[in-house]
Amino acid sequence: MEIDAAIEIPDSRTTVLRGHESEVFICAWNPKNDILASGSGDSTARIWNMNEMASSANKAANQLVLRHCIQMGDAEVPSNKDVTSLDWNCDGTLLATGSYDGYARIWSTEGKLFTTLGQHKGPIFALKWNKKGNYILSAGVDKTTIIWDAQTGQSKQQFAFHTAPALDVDWKSSTEFASCSTDMFIHVCELGKERPVKTFEGHSHEVNAIKWDPQGQLLASCSDDMSLRIWKMDSTRCVHNLLAHDKEIYTIKWSPTGPGTSNPNLDLYLASASFDTTVRLWDVEKGACVHTLTKHSEPVYSVGFSPDGKYLASGSFDKCVHIWSVQSGKLVQSYRGTGGIFEVCWNQRGDKVAASASDGSVYVLDLRGSKST
Repeated sequence: MEIDAAIEIPDSRTTVLRGHESEVFICAWNPKNDILASGSGDSTARIWNMNEMASSANKAANQLVLRHCIQMGDAEVPSNKDVTSLDWNCDGTLLATGSYDGYARIWSTEGKLFTTLGQHKGPIFALKWNKKGNYILSAGVDKTTIIWDAQTGQSKQQFAFHTAPALDVDWKSSTEFASCSTDMFIHVCELGKERPVKTFEGHSHEVNAIKWDPQGQLLASCSDDMSLRIWKMDSTRCVHNLLAHDKEIYTIKWSPTGPGTSNPNLDLYLASASFDTTVRLWDVEKGACVHTLTKHSEPVYSVGFSPDGKYLASGSFDKCVHIWSVQSGKLVQSYRGTGGIFEVCWNQRGDKVAASASDGSVYVLDLRGSKST
């Protein structure tokens, strides 16, 4: 599908970051600065300082390479495993990474390795800091989730309630979290408790992603069963079973809007990204799809709302990043890269979108002064 020249983001407002030697699965902006982290199949994460790049022609000079190594005898050797998850702590001082080598690691913004967290037996699929910044939560192929003490690097508690690989985790509070799995179950667990405080069941295929809404009241889940479900702690049955996609739903995101957010007067939405090539925007209160975004031509792997909640970015294996107006559902900006897009994310000011790609590229799109409704 050709991109309309009127909405295409020009090369003059695009920075292509090269350095990774394999596909780049994930990227995440530092919450305080224009520093971008990326994780790749080349067994490295990288930290890119976009503040410095504005005044530098040499894009490679401003990347820190975080090599993921394992101990073999007396030597440290590259793990040769994918880095597939990363997350900044809330004040932007530390980066956590999760790798298929079974280790989570904590790094400084200068790329120094602080701590290695080793207790999973096999690949780590998801990794999240809590809001306080004292604990890290991880999910693994070994069917377990672990809460780690970020200060000591020690496991606080390992939860072994799933009967198949744990695919995603999300904090509800600083000590409570939800986890989902290929076993089709969702467990809500709490530090110090030996059993889940709640178990949600209803999906008929693996559950790919879960996300609490901004207030921690509603839990959204998406699955290979093509459904999107909304759950509440005071009910065992789902509040909504949203059926509209006709292929697997890969991921979901809540808008940073509504009560308890910095955009309290805007309605709360949920976005879903599917292998059916569409993105859908949902009014969860009504249980209704308000927009179906149909300009992609391949599976959509990632969606992300702008910090003000007015725009949604989507990334697909059609190599395109699209920016949509949440209110109108219209496509307002587009960029076509050179590889399939695994991840899109907004910086804290909402004027840049980063995207990571299957050909080893990371794109930074400067949206200043260019969005409309």
